[in-house]
Amino acid sequence: MNIIFLIKCPDHTGLLANISSFFYNSGFNILQCRQYTDTINEKYFMRIQLDGDGLKSSRRELETEFDAFAAEYDLEWSVHYSDYRPRVAIMVSKTSHCLYDLLERHTEGDIHCEIPLVISNHPNLEYIADQFKVPFYCLPVKKGERKQQEAAVLKLLSQHHIDLVVMARYMQILSNDFIAHYPEQIINIHHAFLPAFEGGDPYRRAYERGVKIIGATAHYATTDLDGGPIIVQDVEHISHEHTPADLKQIGKDVERLVLARAVKYHLENRILVSDNHTVVFK
Repeated sequence: MNIIFLIKCPDHTGLLANISSFFYNSGFNILQCRQYTDTINEKYFMRIQLDGDGLKSSRRELETEFDAFAAEYDLEWSVHYSDYRPRVAIMVSKTSHCLYDLLERHTEGDIHCEIPLVISNHPNLEYIADQFKVPFYCLPVKKGERKQQEAAVLKLLSQHHIDLVVMARYMQILSNDFIAHYPEQIINIHHAFLPAFEGGDPYRRAYERGVKIIGATAHYATTDLDGGPIIVQDVEHISHEHTPADLKQIGKDVERLVLARAVKYHLENRILVSDNHTVVFK
């Protein structure tokens, strides 16, 4: 079992030495330490991975002791234990490729989590969930009943103790109230290279604009539509010969990879959010 601490704070001298000394004096072997200093905004970020064999007390005692230490240096921190499998809910509409890719990666053990349910506003993709023996819940968005539908979704997420929500081409805009329940715990895949071509049908608009690259963006969902902190982006080069249908097909492959990477980085506790930016320790 490994223990991972994610830390961010105002930058000042001695942080690496003092934090490392705390864990050394507590009897831990440091397996990996990654750090980054944002010299423009004077902020410091760290991901430190410890050998869990060094834990001589309870987890609560470790966290209490580190919290007292963190207060001296104004550290914001979280701790994660590798023997815990985060619980992930996948939300979809009618497009299948991202759902299928995530369920396959989960089956193969490429992403470390449990997926106790798939939620959709349409029944179309239930057959994929059935293939992987994952319960499927269809909660349609009826006119004038969006609030009730979101309440039903939130109830399911709470009942299943969900840690991360993945919008795998869930083509609905989440309310501010919904997002507030899962801050920095909702990952969305946007089928465009944000900030270009926000909103719907970006491949058609990319074609009309005559772009030479298309891409996809995985980001945390916030109240700013398509404006949350970006986790992963990637692109493919295209030419004048590609039709809008070609762009969609090429884009699907990019979307699969980008979403899978973002989910994996989150589950491996490699992401720190600062304002509207992310620091991703790969």
